[in-house]
Amino acid sequence: MGDDMKKRTTALAALAPALALTLAASPARAAPTSEVIGYPGPDGLIWIADQAGSSGFVSGGLSERLDTFITFGCADGGSIEVSFRLQEHPDRDPAPFTVDCPGTDPTVVTLPLGTGIHGGFTAWVTASTPTTRWGATVTQPE
Repeated sequence: MGDDMKKRTTALAALAPALALTLAASPARAAPTSEVIGYPGPDGLIWIADQAGSSGFVSGGLSERLDTFITFGCADGGSIEVSFRLQEHPDRDPAPFTVDCPGTDPTVVTLPLGTGIHGGFTAWVTASTPTTRWGATVTQPE
């Protein structure tokens, strides 16, 4: 086994207890009865099927040759306010927007961002209540 492999094995072994502790410390939640947003298929870069309360995500890997779409939805009362930022293209950031979610059926909004976008992105969802459920996808159809 080479020195690089030994270093990787040692690093992974050191991370395992921290990961187990992180997973064990996560609060348990009852499984939702349905997803707010369904699986986007192979075109999806991000898929968050069902999340309650305020949260966000960060990712990368946008291809500049493909159209980019962001979809956010919510259910179970209240509303969500969405802020989405493109790291490499701040001039193309969509304005923050609000999605109202009056009932148990999801309300879904999709925004096209166009082509020519590459790099990373961040999103933050502020839910009006801790029980407001939301979901999101970032897709680039082939």
